[in-house]
Amino acid sequence: MAGSQCCENPPALNSNSGNGSVVQFGGIKSYVSGSSDSKNAIILISDVYGFEAPNLRKLADKVAAAGYYVVVPDYFHGEPYDPSNAERPIKVWIMDHGPDKGFEETTPVIEALRQKGVSKIGAAGFCWGAKVVVKLAQGDYIQAGVFLHPSLVTVDEIKDVKVPLAILGAEIDHMSPPELVNQFEAVLNAKPEVESFVKIFPGVVHGWTVRYNPKDPAEVKAAEEAHVDMLAWFGKHIN
Repeated sequence: MAGSQCCENPPALNSNSGNGSVVQFGGIKSYVSGSSDSKNAIILISDVYGFEAPNLRKLADKVAAAGYYVVVPDYFHGEPYDPSNAERPIKVWIMDHGPDKGFEETTPVIEALRQKGVSKIGAAGFCWGAKVVVKLAQGDYIQAGVFLHPSLVTVDEIKDVKVPLAILGAEIDHMSPPELVNQFEAVLNAKPEVESFVKIFPGVVHGWTVRYNPKDPAEVKAAEEAHVDMLAWFGKHIN
C-alpha cells in the first residue's frame, strides 16, 4: 500500500463536522446520525483517514436523511493515517490498524444495534473499510453490503460472500483496478443465490466518493452518483 492511491488526497479532518453527534456505541467512539428509533441501520466503515473526514460525515447525514440510523465508528481510536508522519508510513500504521481488528470491533456495534431494536443492518466500506465489509458479508452479521473503491479485498474472499453485495469501482484505480473488479463480478455472477451489482465509474480515481473536492462540480457529481447507487442498493435490501 505504500505510496499507493489509498493514501493520496488526504482530507482535512474536522472533529466538529456533520449534523450528528459523537458517542460511545458498541464500545467504540462513533459518529452517529439519524433517528435512533429507526429499525434500519447502516454502518459506514471509513478509509484510512477515519471517521472525522467531513465528506464521510456529510454522506452519513445523507444516508440518515433517507431514514436510516447511521453509525461511523472510530476504528483507529484517534490515530487515523497521517501521511505527513514519516515515522508511521502506511506499512507500519496498518500493522496496528488492520481490517481484521476492524471486523472484530464491528461485531459489538452490530450487537448494540440489535439490542436497540434494529432489524436490518447494511454496511458500506470505503477503501480499507471494504475489507471489513467483505468479512461481515461472509456471515449473518449484515443483510447487505457495499464496497466503494475497495482495497485489499481478494477474489477468494468474494467467493464466500453470502449477502447482497454492490461494488462501485473506479476506472483509474491501482488498488482495485477494473480488471480486478471484473473478476469480482464474474465470481458474483456465478453465485445466483447472492444478488449483486457491479459498476465501474469512468474517469474517476480511487477514493472519489469521499475524497472529492466539494468546490469541483465534476467531482461532486461523480461522488453523488455513487452515493445514489449506494442508497438505492440499501433501499432495496435494508428496508
